[in-house]
Amino acid sequence: MRKEVWFGVSILVAIVLSLFVLMPPPSEMTNGHLGLLMLALIVVAIMLGFPTAFTLMGMGVIFTWFAYRSQNPDLAVQQTLDLMVQRAYSVMANDVLISIPLFIFMGYLVERANLIEKLFRSLHLAMARVPGSLAVATIVTCAVFATATGIVGAVVTLMGLLALPAMLKAGYGTQLSAGAITAGGALGIIIPPSVLLIVYGATAGVSVVKLYAGAFFPGLLLAALYVVYVIVVAKLKPHLAPPLSAEDRKVALPPYAVSIQSAGSSRAVPGLLAAIKGKRNAGVPSKTLISQLLIALLPAFAFVAMMAAVYPLVTAPEEAKTELVEMGTESTALSDGNTDGGLAEPGTDGGLAEPVAEGSLAEPSASGGLAEPSSPGTAAIPAPAQAPQGATAATATPAAPAVPSPDQPTAKPAPQGYWIALAIGLAALVVFYAIFTFARLEVFKMLLGSLFPLMFLILAVLGSIVFGLATPTEAAAMGALGALFLAAAYRRLNFGMVRESVYLTAKTSAMVCWLFVGSSIFSAAFALLGGQEIINAWVLSMDLTPLQFMILAQVVIFLLGWPLEWTEIIVIFMPIFVPLLGHYNIDPLFFGLLVAMNLQTAFLSPPVAMSAFYLKGVSPPHVTLNQIFLGMLPFMGIQIIALILLYMFPAIGMWLPEMLYK
Repeated sequence: MRKEVWFGVSILVAIVLSLFVLMPPPSEMTNGHLGLLMLALIVVAIMLGFPTAFTLMGMGVIFTWFAYRSQNPDLAVQQTLDLMVQRAYSVMANDVLISIPLFIFMGYLVERANLIEKLFRSLHLAMARVPGSLAVATIVTCAVFATATGIVGAVVTLMGLLALPAMLKAGYGTQLSAGAITAGGALGIIIPPSVLLIVYGATAGVSVVKLYAGAFFPGLLLAALYVVYVIVVAKLKPHLAPPLSAEDRKVALPPYAVSIQSAGSSRAVPGLLAAIKGKRNAGVPSKTLISQLLIALLPAFAFVAMMAAVYPLVTAPEEAKTELVEMGTESTALSDGNTDGGLAEPGTDGGLAEPVAEGSLAEPSASGGLAEPSSPGTAAIPAPAQAPQGATAATATPAAPAVPSPDQPTAKPAPQGYWIALAIGLAALVVFYAIFTFARLEVFKMLLGSLFPLMFLILAVLGSIVFGLATPTEAAAMGALGALFLAAAYRRLNFGMVRESVYLTAKTSAMVCWLFVGSSIFSAAFALLGGQEIINAWVLSMDLTPLQFMILAQVVIFLLGWPLEWTEIIVIFMPIFVPLLGHYNIDPLFFGLLVAMNLQTAFLSPPVAMSAFYLKGVSPPHVTLNQIFLGMLPFMGIQIIALILLYMFPAIGMWLPEMLYK
C-alpha cells in the first residue's frame, strides 16, 4: 500500500480511537456530546470518500431529529423537515452567492480563450535573463491566470501541460518544477476575485468587498515570496534551474525590423524614426513604421497620461481651509484692537456679545443682536490706521486682508513628491528606451496581446468592486461579459465553447450551493445539540490571550488542511470559530484574511493535496506523486512565513480596506 494511503488511514484510525477514549459512556452522553460526535463523524465520512454536501445534510438531518426528539418526540419529524426547508430557502435568498456562478463562468470563458499559452510564452521571453526564468514565468502566469479564473484545478492542469515539459526539457529539477506549478496555481484561492472569500463572507457575515480589498496585497506578497524563493534557489543551485540558452532566448524578428537593423540601428525608437525620415528603408511601408513607432511609444504615452491625470488631484485647492480663513477675517473686522481677531464668546442670550471698548460700541440689545449705533460719534468702530476716521463696520470690512473667494479657488502648487516622481519616471523611460531593442519590441507586442487584456479585465472587475462602483454581483456580470468579448477577440468564441462553459459553471455552482445547504443544516443541528456551547466553554476555560487563541485557531485550520479541502473547512469549522472572535476582540475581516492565507496549505498538504493529483494526471510517467509532494513542501513553508508576516504586520491586509472604507 502506498505511503499516502497509510498516512490517511492512520489519521482516520486516530480520529476513531479519540472518539472512544474521549467520549463518555452512552448512558452519560448529553446532547452536547452528540454534537461533538457528529463533528468527528463528518470528518471520518469525508475522509472515507463520501460526498461532502450530502454527508453534511444527512448527518445534520439525523442529529437534528435526535435534538428535537429529546424535547418533543411527537413533533420531531415535522420540526426537522421545517428546519431543512428554512435552511435551504435562506441559502437561496442569500444575495452574496449570486456572484459565484458569474465569476466561475468568467473563469471558464477565460480558460477556453487559449490565453495561457501566449501568456506563458511572452512572460518566459520577457524574463529570460532572470535566474530561474521559466519557474518565475510559471508562477507569474499562474498568479495572473488564477486571478482571472479562480479555478485551481484548471490552472494547475493547463500549466502542467504547458510549463512542466518546458522546464524538464530545460534541465529544471522535477521537485522545483512541480512545486512552482502547484503553489502558483493555488494562488487563485486568495487573490481576488476568489470564490473562497465569497464563501467566507457569506458564512461569517463579513463584507465581500472589504475581503477583496484586504486580500489583494497578501496575495501579491505570497506570489512575490514564491518568486524570491525560486530566484534564490536558481542562484545557489544552478543545476536545479539552469539559465536559458541563447537559442531559447532568441526572438524571431519581422522583415521590417531585420531591414532596419541591417541599416545599423538595433534600438527600436531611434531606428523607426530614422527609417521614417530616411531613404535607406524605402522598401518598408510608412504605415508599418508609424504603427510600430506608436506601439513602441505606448509606455511613454501611458506615463504621460498617468502623470497628467494625477496633476489636477495634487494641485486641487483646499476649499474647506479657504472658508475658515474667510470667517476669521470677518470676525477680525468686527472686533477691536483688544481681541486677537477671532470670534468673541457668545452672550448668555445666544447672540454674539461685542467687547466694550470705552464707549465706542453700544451695548447689544436684549434680543441678542448687535445694537445700532446711537450717534455718529459713538458708532465708529476703531479701524486700521489707513481707514478714514468715520468709517463704519461695513466700510471697514473691505480693508481686511484679501482672501480668495471660494467661488474662484486658486490651485496650489504641486508638491515636491510629484516632481520627484516625474523625474524618476522620465529617467526610467530614458533607460528603458536605451535598451528597448526590436527583439524587446516583439516581446512587448506579445505581452500586449496576452497579458494586458487579461490584466485590464481583472483590474476593471476588482477596481469596480473595491472602489464602490459596483457590487460583487454586478462586477462579476461585467467580468463575464468582458470574458465573452475577450474570447471573441481571440476568435475562440463559438457555441460549443459557450455551452461547455455554461455546463461546467452550473456543475460547480451546484456543488457550492449544495455545500451551503448542507453546511446550514449541519450548523443548525450542531447549535441545537449544544456543541457550540461546549466548544465555547472549553476555549474560554483555557483563559487564552487573543494571541494564543489566534495561534490555536490557525494551527487547527492548518492541521485540518491535511485531510480536508478548503470548502469543507470554511462551511463546517468557520461557524465554530467566528462566534468566539468577539470575546477576544478580533476583527472577523482580519481573521478571514489569515484563514485565506492559511488555507493555501489545503491544496499543497498530503494526503488530500488536490493540486498534486491535478498535476500528476497530466505529468510524464517518470514524475512520481512523491516527487510532487516533496516539491510542494518548501512552498508550504513559504505560506507559513507569509502567514506570520501578515499577523505581525496587519497593515499588509488591513491598510487598503481601512483607507477606502474608513
